[in-house]
Amino acid sequence: MYRKLYRQLLQWKNEEQGKCAVMINGARRVGKSYIAENFAKNEYETYILIDFFAAPNEIKELFENYLSDLDTLFMKLSAYYSVTLHERNTVFIFDEVQFFPRARAAIKYLVADGRYDFIETGSLLSIRKNTQDILIPSEERNLQLNPMDFEEFLLAIGNDTLFPLIRDCFEKKKTMGQALHRKTMDYFAFT
Repeated sequence: MYRKLYRQLLQWKNEEQGKCAVMINGARRVGKSYIAENFAKNEYETYILIDFFAAPNEIKELFENYLSDLDTLFMKLSAYYSVTLHERNTVFIFDEVQFFPRARAAIKYLVADGRYDFIETGSLLSIRKNTQDILIPSEERNLQLNPMDFEEFLLAIGNDTLFPLIRDCFEKKKTMGQALHRKTMDYFAFT
């Protein structure tokens, strides 16, 4: 499923790789986890997704105990998730990071290490509520994911021809015609 945010993630990877993490925030259920994992699958050799809503205490304890020993932290995460880590070609996804603010606060040290990339996801309301006791890392670029727009919806259902027509008619201030307008309105009713 195509999301416009993918282009921004590519720009982050190409221009800021190793310099900062990226935080994908937005409302609940808009596809933050989906876009992060899809991006990781397509753009990196390997990735580790840590869902802090469901992560076991053993994983959370690694962040508590090994931030001063990143070699051990990465080795244990690699072993736990059975994923081989590749320097500059592995990304860690901290999904629902608002449920474990300690991981978000650790981004400063993880980015400074420079071996891997980091993507965080979180819901807006929960992120604000759970950041009172931590210093928000300056090594974090924020990206906003909104609900799917009409163009993304059409692409998701496999219709890549209607939106260019809509745009062309709009720019030229011309009518689409009754049949195409009705078809467009039928699609729009689903969004």
